[in-house]
Amino acid sequence: MSNNSPVNSHNEWDPLEEVIIGSLDGAMFPDWNLINEATVPPGEWADVEAKVGGAGAPYPKEMVDAARKDLAEFTHILKSEGVNVRNIQPVSYETPFKSPNWDSANGFCAANPRDPFMVIGNEILETPMADRGRYFEAWGYRELFKEYFRAGAKWTSAPKPQLLDDLYDWDYKVPTADEKMRFMVNEFEPVFDAADFVRCGRDIFGQRSNVTNAMGMEWLRRHLGDGYRVHEIHNRSPEAIHIDTTFMPIAPGKVLVSPDYVDVDNLPEVLKTWDILVAPKPLTPADPLGILSKWICINVLMLDEERIIVEKRQEPLIKALKGWGFKPIPCSFENYFPFLGSFHCATLDVRRRGELQSYF
Repeated sequence: MSNNSPVNSHNEWDPLEEVIIGSLDGAMFPDWNLINEATVPPGEWADVEAKVGGAGAPYPKEMVDAARKDLAEFTHILKSEGVNVRNIQPVSYETPFKSPNWDSANGFCAANPRDPFMVIGNEILETPMADRGRYFEAWGYRELFKEYFRAGAKWTSAPKPQLLDDLYDWDYKVPTADEKMRFMVNEFEPVFDAADFVRCGRDIFGQRSNVTNAMGMEWLRRHLGDGYRVHEIHNRSPEAIHIDTTFMPIAPGKVLVSPDYVDVDNLPEVLKTWDILVAPKPLTPADPLGILSKWICINVLMLDEERIIVEKRQEPLIKALKGWGFKPIPCSFENYFPFLGSFHCATLDVRRRGELQSYF
């Protein structure tokens, strides 16, 4: 680790020392839902809205309280395992905002710091998110990021997108099995969520999705330069959003995958030397909103090359991980799912003990 930076993280498995954890303060259910309608099964978004009292409403108190209980258990595990847990400043997500071309009745929340931010080495990178309702989500993290910057970290932001109507396919329909894969966003400008990428040292794996386009992947490739390689994973789901329910590196030479979302015989060539750990069929999550993929089970967090935090009801996955030589740490987290994330989403690993290297 650089002696003059508190930020140092190159992969998903080096020993975790410091992490930013998500916050449920002021959580608002999304108002602008074009992208959301594309990432849940057709026709189901209206039912989800009804369960929370409508679009643009605060999440019901009972959902927030239940999620806080799971988040407290998760935080306790992290601290007991020696990880320094950092919290962000509360901000208001109920305040409306607008650009010269569009407006949003409210924001979302800060439950998932993995979505807007990526840590690569000693650099914190703010990503150009495609969701209008999340345009100002980074504000809650500013005090922490200024602290890290003053202590020597790099702090970068990708070009802030315009998010004009031209970016979105307003007539989007889910492609049939015979049609070419396509997503809600086009190539109008570079957009991507950090959660559509995972890190393996000098090799970064990403996917195109309903929030990440090819221009976004190319921007990241050019920004990182010749010292890194950015590989594309092809997701077979037209509802794709965020790679950590699809393809999750968990140790050098080992990656956990969903067999529904990736063709294990069609992964990038560099992975031919790696063990592809095909996740067992998951138990259906007891998600109060039923909004997340059942493959949220592989949205795990590595504490090192062996210790792995897993949702406690996913016994098939826990058994498989033990058989593969890992040490699962079960934790209740299904009450957090209405806020659109699990362990990997709900954290941003700021510091892991290790150096940049190549694993291929």
